[in-house]
Amino acid sequence: MTQRIVDVLRRRARKEAGHKAEPSAAVMDSQSVKGADTVGADSRGYDANKKINGRKRFVVTDTLGLLLAVMVRPAGVQDRAGATTMRLGLYLTGGCRVVFADQGFAGRLVIWARQMLNIVVHIVRQARRSARLSGASSAVGGAGAGLADGLSAAGP
Repeated sequence: MTQRIVDVLRRRARKEAGHKAEPSAAVMDSQSVKGADTVGADSRGYDANKKINGRKRFVVTDTLGLLLAVMVRPAGVQDRAGATTMRLGLYLTGGCRVVFADQGFAGRLVIWARQMLNIVVHIVRQARRSARLSGASSAVGGAGAGLADGLSAAGP
């Protein structure tokens, strides 16, 4: 039921912004967050890159920053592994056939998404500060700020 409400609100917001109801492109990112002491060991992990013991949120938004999907996994899960499930979900539930992601999602996943799901994954490098688009970087937050900024530098 909650997903239906989110979907209806997203479609309405997209139409009001002058876009088609269903997005054709998406932005994917992840963020590791510390887990509280009450979080069980079976649902947490250690992200060695960020030195965080906790969970990792995988978030997919449309290019307006409106939520398409979210998934929480132990922080030790690599971006590529978490993204496989997210992309499969995108394939099964919507028309997004282009996904922009940062370098944490590069590698075999790009090939897998193209061959198995017919989804094109564009790996975006972080732009220099002077090329950033103000406001767009807050859509995903955290590491997504650099990703959204890289999108603005990449052009339309």
